[in-house]
Amino acid sequence: MPCKQGDLSLLQHPASQELLKSTIPARLSYIATDGTPRVIPIWYHWNGAEFVMGTPPKAPKLKALAKNPKVALTIDDNVFPHKVLLVRGTARMEPVNGVVPEYAIAAERYFGREQGQAWVANLGKMIPSMVRVIIKPEWVGLLDFQTRFPSALPL
Repeated sequence: MPCKQGDLSLLQHPASQELLKSTIPARLSYIATDGTPRVIPIWYHWNGAEFVMGTPPKAPKLKALAKNPKVALTIDDNVFPHKVLLVRGTARMEPVNGVVPEYAIAAERYFGREQGQAWVANLGKMIPSMVRVIIKPEWVGLLDFQTRFPSALPL
């Protein structure tokens, strides 16, 4: 029996695995401190259980996440039939001296080894610390427009 939307085991589906390993940035949605919604592109590292991101300690999203840690994360592609991974969870934050290690891993995935390492080295010269943002999935949805469609469609 196929997994229902919301089931965390959807993260193991081949379409989800493809998106999780891709170089497509995630879109992180949260509520800003003024009460309005925000969506930002962000690099991530999927460690098999959580999404881990790194951000400078003065990033506006950190105050917002401290006030309301409930978030949504989406990873989607631009190839038809489209694949869309939808995640809801709660963010937690940890200060880190230097560059968040998972951010460095993500930089190499997005840029390749040499350029990723150069990016991280330059970043380390600009900021002495970062904040690790960790999102543990609490709800997962998957659309592949072949076997999994938006619920609004009468299929």
